Amino acid sequence: MHMLIFSIMADDKVPMTLEGKRLIDEELKHLIQVERPKVIAAIEYGRSLGDLSENADYSAAKERQGFVEGRIQEINAKLARAEVIDTANTKSDKIVFGATVTFEDQDSGVTTTYTIVGVDEADLKKQKIGISSPLARAFIGKKEGDEVQVVAPKGTFTYVINSIVYK
Repeated sequence: MHMLIFSIMADDKVPMTLEGKRLIDEELKHLIQVERPKVIAAIEYGRSLGDLSENADYSAAKERQGFVEGRIQEINAKLARAEVIDTANTKSDKIVFGATVTFEDQDSGVTTTYTIVGVDEADLKKQKIGISSPLARAFIGKKEGDEVQVVAPKGTFTYVINSIVYK
């Protein structure tokens, strides 16, 4: 089994929305109640086949067990550091964690909307960007009407903040 080592500082908090917390709780529950028992059954089956040194079923099950147990440890570490934020109760005219920001690209005129979420919640297909992304970091602290420059590998982009909403 692979061991994962986490270095956690006491004030190394990880911001997370209520939805993000719900999703990670569901994943943890699934791993413990469904995946772990499946892996145990697969290991037992592999053992029943005899010689463990050349047993592919047993080896695969042990590898899967290492992944499942590692992921359980990783989730528990994240939950221990989680700072769950109810973004619906945020009252700010500035962009902070949980803001849904609509902005316009000054070069193309294209308007885009993203919600700033925890790193594990980020999903561009759902218009969610992680708090540590360059775009989110550039937006933090800005207000409606502010111009924001974001330096990216493809160049520098200029955006204007159209609206900030907390849901």
